[in-house]
Amino acid sequence: MLTLCVLLGAAWLVVSSTQAQNETEPIVLEGKCLVVCDSNPTSDPTGTALGISVRSGSAKVAFSAVRNTNHEPSEMSNRTMVIYFDRVLVNVGKNFDEERSNFIAPRKGIYSFNFHVVKVYNRQTIQVSLMHNGWPVISAFAGDQDVTREAASNGVLIQMEKGDRVYLKLERGNLMGGWKYSTFSGFLVFPM
Repeated sequence: MLTLCVLLGAAWLVVSSTQAQNETEPIVLEGKCLVVCDSNPTSDPTGTALGISVRSGSAKVAFSAVRNTNHEPSEMSNRTMVIYFDRVLVNVGKNFDEERSNFIAPRKGIYSFNFHVVKVYNRQTIQVSLMHNGWPVISAFAGDQDVTREAASNGVLIQMEKGDRVYLKLERGNLMGGWKYSTFSGFLVFPM
């Protein structure tokens, strides 16, 4: 604690002695230590020390989920339903709820999402929507009747608040015939 106070005091002395630097101009400190202060510190107690926001490994958020089988739950057919993913490949931050196939934002920020939902040997058009708190943000369609495999794919950046949910929903058609190659991924681009 004493070392941290001395370090912060030394940094304050160097910073306060520099001439007329504004907020956008970088401050160069000589030596082996660099102190970075966040003008918008997080209120998350795990990421804050002495009022200074510390971006650590806990700020990393990413997930990628896939279908592990071709079998579709019978309750999904021809109804507007959440698309479930039964295998999580990556879940950094543990914010993807495998049971509900929902991603829950751990903090306010800009997030990137993409999805590929595959229909196999299905002549019916499918419409897949990425839902944000129950509202569709983007959709994708797969409707070619002359191919055996086709994917409804899309991607987007979304500003989310802490606790917001994102999931995929089958808005039209059915996924009978297999969807083993479907994926849903996302990550935090930057916190706000």
